[in-house]
Amino acid sequence: MGKDKAEKGEVEEVERGSWDNQCDFFLSCLGYAVGLGNVWRFPYLCYEHGGVTFLIAYIVMLLISGLPLFFLELVLGQYAGKGPLKLFGRIAPAFKGLGYGMLMISFLVVIYYNMIIAWTIYYTFAGFASELPWTYCGNTTLTSRDCFQRDQELACFNSSSDDTFWDKKCTSVSEVCLNFNMTEADERDDTNRLMCYNGTDNIVLNRVYPRVSPSEDYYKRTMLGLEEDTSWENMGGLKWELVLCLAAAWTIVCLCLIKGVQSSGKVVYFTALFPYLVLVILLIRGVTLDGAYDGIIFYVYPTAEKMANLQKIDVWAAAATQIFYSLGPSFGGLITLASYNKFTNNCHRDAILIAFANCGTSIFAGFVIFSIIGFMAKQAALPVEEVIKGGTGLAFIAYPEAVTQMPFPQIWSFLFFGMLITLGLDSQFTMTETVTTAIMDQYPNLRAHKGKVVIFASIIGFILGLTMCTRGGIFMFELINWYSASWGLLICAITEILVVMYGYGYKNFLENMEEMGLKLPTVMKYYWLSMWMVITPVVLFFVLIMTFIQYSPAWSPDYSQEKYYFPTGIQFLGWLMALVAAAFIIMGVFWQYYNRKRNGKATDFKSMTSPNEKWGPATVTNAVKKPTGLDNQTYVKDEFSYNKYSADTTY
Repeated sequence: MGKDKAEKGEVEEVERGSWDNQCDFFLSCLGYAVGLGNVWRFPYLCYEHGGVTFLIAYIVMLLISGLPLFFLELVLGQYAGKGPLKLFGRIAPAFKGLGYGMLMISFLVVIYYNMIIAWTIYYTFAGFASELPWTYCGNTTLTSRDCFQRDQELACFNSSSDDTFWDKKCTSVSEVCLNFNMTEADERDDTNRLMCYNGTDNIVLNRVYPRVSPSEDYYKRTMLGLEEDTSWENMGGLKWELVLCLAAAWTIVCLCLIKGVQSSGKVVYFTALFPYLVLVILLIRGVTLDGAYDGIIFYVYPTAEKMANLQKIDVWAAAATQIFYSLGPSFGGLITLASYNKFTNNCHRDAILIAFANCGTSIFAGFVIFSIIGFMAKQAALPVEEVIKGGTGLAFIAYPEAVTQMPFPQIWSFLFFGMLITLGLDSQFTMTETVTTAIMDQYPNLRAHKGKVVIFASIIGFILGLTMCTRGGIFMFELINWYSASWGLLICAITEILVVMYGYGYKNFLENMEEMGLKLPTVMKYYWLSMWMVITPVVLFFVLIMTFIQYSPAWSPDYSQEKYYFPTGIQFLGWLMALVAAAFIIMGVFWQYYNRKRNGKATDFKSMTSPNEKWGPATVTNAVKKPTGLDNQTYVKDEFSYNKYSADTTY
């Protein structure tokens, strides 16, 4: 009977799917970890928190939270061969809701993450124009009057030394001053430009009004469609160009995942490696631009003022959240990827290599973008910290600006935005796979209809993403980005590590690693245990508490370059997103208690927090013999299984 069940269990695993080879898994994990978070989210957080200040906090959080959680999840997924829903329901029945919490976070992120890919598709097609539309300030109604481009200003000045470029044309300085309630000054600045007089002092023109680069103006006005009166009360209609781009993004994801990990595993050979080539090229060009040095110094040089900012909890909270975005723990994606692994894969090696490759990519991308920001600051005659208003659009402002400085910019535009698409798709593949895998693990009969499940998930994601295709869609985007993966991620991470280390037990966990053939050096074993048992949960708990104490409401840069803080009702909606993971964890405890009591199973604390009868290695034939010569006997079949860790073997 046991043999039959084992054979059936093996059949079930085959039906579930697996990686064709280990390189598929490694590149998929690398692609999942190295994504838009490295070249989109990391740089703008780094910029907002003072460059080197955030960089230091980021590296520290990598070592004490990101890497330990990354390895923990690879071991869990590879050992159990299940997604997060099944895994946590078996290792600790009371915390099955943890899997649902992770799933909800991934679901929320999937919705808005694909919007970034839609933006990159928009820019990709816009870049086929004979002249990149963000090279110069245009003269259409979509161009703001504060748009400023150095070459256009120089042409106006050469035509008349009393003119400057403003309001989409050459304008006399006296008219500019008058518009801002000033008068033309009698003196000129060091570059022989006229200044404005405010009644007290002479003001240089770049301080009279906030100059906007063509790339930033194109991003906000043309691509997003922001208007002066755009707000939560007036979101505007759908932009059909963005709707089509979002549909294209979901179509790509759907086609690449429709056959499961075998198809996505092949796609990542290109999507995981191509971005590095483009980043190297952009760095070479970036460091040769005038002003690049200033941007890089802002990024890496520690001043006393910047180091003092390390005392602010918001820097550490942002670094912790970015580590989660970068490496991907607590989203359920790592568990999902590892669940398709061979049982004896060396996931310890994979965890270390991928985590440091990820961190290195973020730092490398930082050099690329800050060299470009330094150039933009030089062009606008502003300090580096003032040249851009920050926000999630930083990558869509700084990188396109660099592309315009290259020969044959259309080619480089295509390569750059192609890189962003591939970076986004890697992570999007895994998060969408997490959702579809959870559905098929919960309802195994759907595995025969994998394609239909993927199509259904893609259609739902597209429909929900339409709210971000309006002219005020950036506000919904920022709301989800601000709340969806903040406190919820920290709560899931803390719960996960406590359940595994203290509920399941660190000794059992180490034995599981031995069963998979993982032999840890003594130094590494003590490092992992010290992190898992004490440092990681304590640090994450402290960050979580301080984040609540020093809470700041969500905002987004608006049409006027100012911070637009969202209304109270919208902030409340964000709170619901942030706490949905915690709600699922709590509801899961009560549901399991009710369900077990109804079925006559034990509901004491030990039974609820100990592995049930279904917990064990992915297949009985995969378990490596322990040094004692005894096998860990586990028959994997949903209807019945037995293992030595179970505290609930009588039911």
